[in-house]
Amino acid sequence: MKQLAIATLISLAGLSGPAWAHGNDKHVKPATAVQKEQKPWGIAGDAKQVRRTITLKMTDNMRFTPDRVDVKLGETVRFVVHNDGKMLHELVIGTKKELDEHAALMLKFPNMAHDEPYMVHVDPGKKGEIDWTFNRAGEFDFACLIAGHYQAGMVGKILVSAQ
Repeated sequence: MKQLAIATLISLAGLSGPAWAHGNDKHVKPATAVQKEQKPWGIAGDAKQVRRTITLKMTDNMRFTPDRVDVKLGETVRFVVHNDGKMLHELVIGTKKELDEHAALMLKFPNMAHDEPYMVHVDPGKKGEIDWTFNRAGEFDFACLIAGHYQAGMVGKILVSAQ
């Protein structure tokens, strides 16, 4: 029985792919090109296609400012995310369902490793960036999924309008 549990953990670990852990260690992205994978909320953007920069601030009161962003369908934006707090925060873009599921996993495994082009971890007093192309219309979400932050209300909305 113990061997089965170990085998299951090893096989699940293999599904996670390349990633970075939460914690206070530096989050350095690899020098490799961003892997573009279509998501329901869009696809990784090309820096050359950015036409607008949206600045977001994160604070230890578990809020984003602003907490609502409007973009046009097809627009590639650069999110510049400032961490004005004293603890690590992150910005993760997704659907409510996916963010809910990911946040639940983060509560169970607070040091869970992950790194995707639609997320950025930002150390206190620092800033991070995400270039993203919104090629699907609809209402999407962003959040800080560090254990407890999402549950405290560190969330926001992105409305992608069809022109």
